[in-house]
Amino acid sequence: MAGKAAYLDGKFLIAMPALDDGEFGRSVIYMCAHSPEGAMGLVINKPLDHLSFPDLLVQLEIIPDEKRIRLPSEARDMRVHQGGPVDTGRGFVLHTSDFHLDASTLPISEDLSLTATVEILKAIAEGRGPEHSLLTLGYAGWAPGQLESEIQANGWLITDSDPDIIFSAADSDRYRRALATLGVDLAALSPVSGRA
Repeated sequence: MAGKAAYLDGKFLIAMPALDDGEFGRSVIYMCAHSPEGAMGLVINKPLDHLSFPDLLVQLEIIPDEKRIRLPSEARDMRVHQGGPVDTGRGFVLHTSDFHLDASTLPISEDLSLTATVEILKAIAEGRGPEHSLLTLGYAGWAPGQLESEIQANGWLITDSDPDIIFSAADSDRYRRALATLGVDLAALSPVSGRA
């Protein structure tokens, strides 16, 4: 890969049907970092059903249980997502770039940033967080060359990311909408890869 343009920072990875048997089946991953040292991204379409954002705030002792009723509606309604199989006890917030914490926020693109500290959770709980955010526990990670090999084996499609898909689309609709950005119909995808 020559030059920064070859890296996938800020792109979507969309799982091909060949990955349906594994943990990445029908995943849409927002790529946060990609370099010769490896890659890191967040699965954006797999909500955790057993944990809400208010539950997480209480578990982390950011708020006492009796204060969850006073959370801003955005915080009460926020879902927690399974961001990937690595470091599942750690939270990562993908958010609009209108929020920044010095030494904690990593700008990924002009519009989006990543913050992985408890301070952003406190800010969201207090109604002073970013305009839009998506919280995950864990992330998807690849060793050097691993992601490139998976892409060459037709495991992933790559497309430009769309903040509307990340922050506004229903979790259940993100895979179909990400495919549609490439003009691909979900029904047309084959689980068998081929070469012309």
